[in-house]
Amino acid sequence: MNDIFYKQVTEQLKMRLKDNEEKEKQAEELMIANKELAFQNKEKADRAAELIIANKELAFQNEEKADRAAELSIANKELAFQSGEKADRAAELIIANKELAFQIGEKADMATELFIANKEIAFQSEEKAERAAELIVAIKELAFQSGEKADRAAELIVANKEIAFQNEEKADRAAELIIANKELAFQNQEKAHRAAELNIANKKLIIANKELTVASKAQGEFLVNISHELKTPLNVIFATAQLFSMYCDSDSLDEKKDSIVKYTESLKQNSYRLSKLINNIVDTSKIEAGFFELNLSNRNIVEVVEDIVTSVTAFTESKGINIIFDTDLEEKIIACDSEKIDRILLNLISNAIKFSDEGDEILVEVKDKGEFVEISVKDNGIGIEKKYLNMIFDRFKQVDKSLSRNTEGTGVGLSLVKSIVELSGGSINVESKLGKGSKFTVRIPSKTVLKENTLYNSNVKSENENIQVELSDIY
Repeated sequence: MNDIFYKQVTEQLKMRLKDNEEKEKQAEELMIANKELAFQNKEKADRAAELIIANKELAFQNEEKADRAAELSIANKELAFQSGEKADRAAELIIANKELAFQIGEKADMATELFIANKEIAFQSEEKAERAAELIVAIKELAFQSGEKADRAAELIVANKEIAFQNEEKADRAAELIIANKELAFQNQEKAHRAAELNIANKKLIIANKELTVASKAQGEFLVNISHELKTPLNVIFATAQLFSMYCDSDSLDEKKDSIVKYTESLKQNSYRLSKLINNIVDTSKIEAGFFELNLSNRNIVEVVEDIVTSVTAFTESKGINIIFDTDLEEKIIACDSEKIDRILLNLISNAIKFSDEGDEILVEVKDKGEFVEISVKDNGIGIEKKYLNMIFDRFKQVDKSLSRNTEGTGVGLSLVKSIVELSGGSINVESKLGKGSKFTVRIPSKTVLKENTLYNSNVKSENENIQVELSDIY
C-alpha cells in the first residue's frame, strides 16, 4: 500500500514539475513579450514627445499668424473707409484665426494627456516586468518545495489572471491611443486646410487692395483732369464777364461791338464745353446707379446716321477734313434711342476730327449684318498704340494724361459710349495702327419694339445745339 501511495505521489510530483516547467517557459516568453512591449511603449513615448515639440512649434507659428492677423485687422480697419465688404471679410478672418488658435490649444492639451497616458502605460509595463520576474522566482521555488506548491500555484493562477486583465486594459489603452492619434491627425489636416483657406483669402485681399489702389489712382488722375477741364471754360467765361463789366463801366459797349460779338461766341463755346462735361459726368453717374434709361422707338437707322454725318459736314470742311457716308442698304428699321445714337456718333466723329490733320478723311459706314447693324467711324489720323487699345474704353482713362496734352477731354467719352451701346444690347470695338489711323465699330441689334417710348422727342432740342455741345472741345 505504501509503495502504491508513494508511487502515486511521485507521479503527481512529476506531473506538477512538468507543469511548473511549462509555466516557467511561458513566464519567460511572457517576460520577453513584456520587454518588447516596454520597448514599443518607449518608442510611443518618444513619438509623443516629438508630437509635443511639433505642437509647440505649431503653436509658435500660430502666434506669428495671430500677430499677422492683428496687423491684417489694422489694415482692414483702414480699408473699412473704402469697402464695407472688406471689413466683413477681415472680421471673418479674425474669427477664423481665433477659432484656429482655440483648436490648437485643445490639440496641445490632448497631446499632453496622450503623453501622460503613455507614461502610465510605460510604468504599468515596468510593473508587469517586475511581476513576471517575481513569477519566475516563484516557479523555481516550486521545483524545490512540495507542501506549498499547490497554494503558490493557485496564487500564480490568480497573478496570471491579473496580468491577463492588465494586458486587456493595456490593449484598450493602446486602442484609445490609436484613435486619439487618428483624431489628432484629422484635426491637424483640418488645420492645414484652414491655414490654406486663410492664405488664399489673404492673397485675394492683397489683390483686391491692389485693384483698389489702381482704381483710386485712376480716380485721382480723373479728378485732376476734370478740375483742369472745368477751370478752362470757367476761366474764359469769367474773363469775358469781367471784360463786359469793364465795357459797361466805361460806356464803351457801342465802340467794342465787334469785340463783344467775338467774345460772346467764345462765351457760348465754353458754355457748350461745360454743358458737355456736366452731361457726361451726370450720365456716367446715372449708369453706375442704374437710373440711365433708353427711350426706344422704331427708326430708320440709315437715315439717322446719314443726318448726323450731313449735319457735321460744314464743320469738317472748315477744318480741311473730308467726311464721307457710305452704306450697303437704303432702309433698316430698328429699335433705337436716336438721341443716344447722335451722342455715340458725334463722340466718335469728334475723336476722329481731334486726331486728324488737314487733308485727312473720315469714313462713316452703315452695314447690315443680319442680327446686327454695324456702324463704323474710320479715320486716317495719328492712330493708337497697340498697348493702349485695351484701356481706351475704361472709365477715367486717357492715353495722354498730361495737362499739357494736345487735345481736350476727360477720358469719360468713350467709356460712356461703350456703356450706352451695351445698354442697347450691342458692342463696340476698335482697330488701330500707329500713324495709319483708327476704326471704331458699333454693333446694334436689328430688333424692333411693339410699344414705342414717345416721352422723348429728339426734334425738340436744336440739332445745331447738339452738335455744338458734342463738338465743343474741338469747335
